[in-house]
This record gives sequence, structure tokens and C-alpha cells, in this order.
Amino acid sequence: MSKLATATLRADPVMAGVIDRVGPLRLKPRRLRPFQSIVHAIIHQQLSGKAAKTILTRFQNLFSNGRFPSASAVTSIDNISLRAAGLSRAKAAYIKELAQMVLAGKVPSLHACSRFTDDELIEQLTAIKGVGRWTVEMLLIFNLGRPDVLPVNDLGVRKGFQIAYKRRKLPEPDQLESFGDRWRPHRTTAALYLWRAADFQRNGEW
Repeated sequence: MSKLATATLRADPVMAGVIDRVGPLRLKPRRLRPFQSIVHAIIHQQLSGKAAKTILTRFQNLFSNGRFPSASAVTSIDNISLRAAGLSRAKAAYIKELAQMVLAGKVPSLHACSRFTDDELIEQLTAIKGVGRWTVEMLLIFNLGRPDVLPVNDLGVRKGFQIAYKRRKLPEPDQLESFGDRWRPHRTTAALYLWRAADFQRNGEW
């Protein structure tokens, strides 16, 4: 992460302690096609990383070259095959709906995303069934590298906040949203450190 981002966050003594404990972090945006990035996020919804990776591999293997398919290829595949790859009925329907929206021009290309603000992309993409705010926030953070995104509904971010700030309960999303104003315009970096705090605690390192 940039030195400016971490320097800004260090104005918060608790976050400064998290940064010292976790160490330097690096975020390299994936820069995938938004269709591919959103499918990844849909598959990861409510699953562990290991389980999601297994299903993603099976999903890609449904197609001839084993690579990530085009939207057109996804609209042509049957739901039975998608379910056999491990997708739930709902996720299979969401991915096919997303593919149809891509073909209809409702999903901006990677290049076109640069013309939209975070809020504009959230508004546009959450109009697609199965694509919620969290899913778009994952696109903004990990695919586009946007610097000021705080996914307040993410359990890992909320848990990391609870651990770092020694709270008895998880913060409510609106509470975290309000508290996070102090981290602007580097809330993405704050989120990454809160995720790592949760990881450290889960691994017995906190």
C-alpha cells in the first residue's frame, strides 16, 4: 500500500498498532474483465476461499479450453451442468443473468469502468439480480484497485474492527461506516488491515 495511505491511517493510534503488527501490505489489482471478476465474487459468496476455488475450477472446466468463458458461452450452458460444478441453484441463475446483462451492454468493460465513480458502478451493477453491494465492492477493491472502499457489511472487516478496537460486539454496518470516515480517502487500506487482523486472530497470532 502507498506510504501516504499508511501515514494517514497512523493518525488513528489503534490502526497504527494494527499496521505495526501486520506489517506492510500490497494490493495488486487483478484487472480482469468485470464479468469475470463479478462471477468470482458470486461464487465466493458465503463460502470459504478453498471451497470457492474448487467450484471456480470446476466451473471453468465445463468449457472446452478450461479457461474463463465468455458471457455468450455461459448463456448457452445448461443449469444441470452448472449445478454439477457445485453452484447452488441461485448462484447458477445469477451467473446466467449476469452473462445476459453483459451481452445486453449493461455491464461496462474494464476500460469503461474508469469513467465511473465507485457509487455509479455500485448503482449500475447492483441493478443486476444477484449482484449486491458487497459483490461490487470486491470488484472495486481487488479488480479495479479503488483506494477508498470500505465494505461495512463484510463479516471479516467487522470482525477485524472488533478485534483491533477491543469491542465486545461486532460493529453494526452503519456504525462502521461512520467510524470509517476518519480513514478517508484510504478506506481500502483500512479494510485490508482489518481483514488481516481477523486472519491473525483466527490463526492464533493476535
